[in-house]
Amino acid sequence: MSRGRSDGSPKKHLVASVCGVVIFLGFLYMYHGSIFGSQNGSSSALEYGSKSLKRLGASYLGADDDADSKQDESSSKIGLGDREDNIVPKSFPVCDDRHSELIPCLDRHLIYQMRLKLDLSLMEHYERHCPPAERRFNCLIPPPAGYKVPVKWPQSRDEVWKANIPHTHLAHEKSDQNWMIVKGEKIVFPGGGTHFHYGADKYIASIANMLNFSNNNLNNEGRLRTVLDVGCGVASFGAYLLSSDIIAMSLAPNDVHQNQIQFALERGIPAYLGVLGTKRLPYPSRSFELAHCSRCRIDWLQRDGILLLELDRLLRPGGYFAYSSPEAYAQDEEDRRIWREMSALVGRMCWRIAAKRDQTVIWQKPLTNECYMEREPGTRPPLCQSDDDPDAIWGVNMEACITPYSDHDNRAKGSGLAPWPARLTTPPPRLADFGYSNEMFEKDTELWQGRVENYWNLLGPKISSNTLRNVMDMKANMGSFAAGLRGKDVWVMNVVPRDGPNTLKLIYDRGLIGSIHDWCEAYSTYPRTYDLLHAWTVISDIEKRGCSPEDLLIEMDRMLRPTGFIIIRDKQHVIDFVKKYLTAMHWEAVATADASADSDQDTNEVIFVIQKKLWLTTESFRNTE
Repeated sequence: MSRGRSDGSPKKHLVASVCGVVIFLGFLYMYHGSIFGSQNGSSSALEYGSKSLKRLGASYLGADDDADSKQDESSSKIGLGDREDNIVPKSFPVCDDRHSELIPCLDRHLIYQMRLKLDLSLMEHYERHCPPAERRFNCLIPPPAGYKVPVKWPQSRDEVWKANIPHTHLAHEKSDQNWMIVKGEKIVFPGGGTHFHYGADKYIASIANMLNFSNNNLNNEGRLRTVLDVGCGVASFGAYLLSSDIIAMSLAPNDVHQNQIQFALERGIPAYLGVLGTKRLPYPSRSFELAHCSRCRIDWLQRDGILLLELDRLLRPGGYFAYSSPEAYAQDEEDRRIWREMSALVGRMCWRIAAKRDQTVIWQKPLTNECYMEREPGTRPPLCQSDDDPDAIWGVNMEACITPYSDHDNRAKGSGLAPWPARLTTPPPRLADFGYSNEMFEKDTELWQGRVENYWNLLGPKISSNTLRNVMDMKANMGSFAAGLRGKDVWVMNVVPRDGPNTLKLIYDRGLIGSIHDWCEAYSTYPRTYDLLHAWTVISDIEKRGCSPEDLLIEMDRMLRPTGFIIIRDKQHVIDFVKKYLTAMHWEAVATADASADSDQDTNEVIFVIQKKLWLTTESFRNTE
């Protein structure tokens, strides 16, 4: 709109403004009636629609009414018997096509809109910042134009549909490094990386060779199982580790190389959106046998080495850090300076060089506290305080200190873990931290094995051997659901809710991966990245906390790939609640079963299997014709 121009009198402006408001309100009234229906008549439908659109309008219309948002949150509880439950929404609004890749808690537009004061040098703008209730997009995320059912694993390791992730800038930017190549309707991944242009498989074998592992196999006869790949690119390093029975958590932020993690998950490779900034990563201490960084553009010397100390917290006793970077080769003065300072820092951390070749150095963490105790008084970085819990990780600030081993671990001189795959079913040493017995662990493993078999029978008519690849267990407990999937060609993101027992360290001790999360918030992943969600009492749990179950359903839909499945195991009233939303969510019921047949106690739980339909917006249809 141009400034300083007058086309009429103030009276004309007032009349035009009033007319505009009346037309807009009339549009809203019709919009309510067309979107929401009711079994009890139009008045109830409009009342429910008003509440829902008011919450939606906070995002679209700039509303900012805290009182209304709190009222709306309370009205969204399941609370059977507390309100009229015959109101059934016929559909949910669909988000604008611009939001087809929305990650609510990693949305930079939100940061700008809320004017958050963040330190860019500390990468705070890449950390989680979730929208308050009044700013949530309570709408369904549409797939991009021309979206197709994803390529199946293992073919997906090497190629995906370009329409599903219509971003080719990385292919041009990294064309000399063989990250990815555009070929017709597909994007192809030759297996290259910034440091391994000729293939991740050869690079992985060279690391194993540097460590003198038998047959140049990095799994070291099952002793190296879990890996953290920091700054992973499109995760080809993690992709090629899978054939060695090694599972990597590929980690990268949604930064200038956008969509790296989206490509990784589309390929069927375990990955998570995260950054080494100011907060601890959502993994417990002593989770990984190997951390890896290949030209990951991280300043490891900043803030007294706090980022290296975070890796130290995550590495197991005797764990390795493989660092591929020009500094390891030290060609010019700046490289030599960084190398000298890093060498001094890791030396004070009691890491030793296990191997060094060309531009790759591999450091190893000590097995015991002996080296820490022998350091000169006042040596930095210091040891962490005795009251610091290295497994407290949700929203906890990193500390520039070394986490020493407990007396038990110091005496054990290692993690005490069985080699993979025996590790999966062997009671982990940290069971005692929870007061769990070996018998409890073995019984839980057996119980979930039977439940998984039951689930597969229910899914049977709908799936084949390669239908599912990316699986999420939204309340993983000890990881026995994932253990029950051992014979399937899938991987599982085991999520441990932040408000329950922090059993994630047991999951990592079993050779599995996962993260901590609060299901009152959105998860750190792109839309359409999981084929199967398993929700065991997750909905009833968040309802008890006063969070919105409708919001959780919308979030589950955001994470789920079209044609993907949800298995809900919960109380009957929760299943009844979810059934009301099937039409609105574009979901369809696949099977319902009594859970008592595969339960060791009378839990009154019901199994409800849902499939998400493939639906497209008008714009999507237009582009596929």
